[in-house]
Amino acid sequence: MLKLSHEKPFAQGGNRLCFVHPEDPSLCVKVRRPDFTLEDLRRKKGFPRNLRPLSSFDDNLEELRVVQHLAERCGEIVFRHVYRCEGFIDTDLGKGLVTELVRDEDSKISLSLKQYIWEYGYTAACQTAVEELTSFWQKYLIPSRDLLTHNVLVQRSADGGIIRLVVIDGLGSPHIMPFEIFPEFYKRQYVAKKVRRFYGRINEFVENCQQGKRPSQLGILFYRDQDSQKAE
Repeated sequence: MLKLSHEKPFAQGGNRLCFVHPEDPSLCVKVRRPDFTLEDLRRKKGFPRNLRPLSSFDDNLEELRVVQHLAERCGEIVFRHVYRCEGFIDTDLGKGLVTELVRDEDSKISLSLKQYIWEYGYTAACQTAVEELTSFWQKYLIPSRDLLTHNVLVQRSADGGIIRLVVIDGLGSPHIMPFEIFPEFYKRQYVAKKVRRFYGRINEFVENCQQGKRPSQLGILFYRDQDSQKAE
């Protein structure tokens, strides 16, 4: 069993904590937040979604299933903008999903798009990277819930340039039925709507940053120095 209870998470999402794998710094282990159970998550949902089985609210299970399906359907190209999922491991904080840990060329953990924009602004290079990501999303009809800036990582080169954007959360569809069974025209409309909302969120966040409104801690690295040391 992997011991995580004495480790410090490097980031937190809405439902999960993210840890550097203690035995492999190239991997991340995602576990559910102890203060937010699957029962809590289901209770928050309205009818008819709250009638779904409890397992359907497990982000880890859904992500692994979706990533495996995308790899079968699209091939290796999908990992240009979607992170790799390796499977599950037992931890002292519950089942953990082992995934790729996206790092910059200097070995530091990559910033979320949210943190990148807050610290560096919505640069021309960042806008180009967002356009590449959204074009990819629509070309390959990637199923996702709302694309959020704290769920997208900005992987950078040694000189600070942007290599790629990687989505590390929110994969899958909120529908009761699997996304794969819907006709293509519906999938295209669905993905296009998610992309439009993504741009809207980015624009709203950029405006908030310009007004000096500090972002929440979701998707913000808890530390910026120790991560590179762990990778050595």
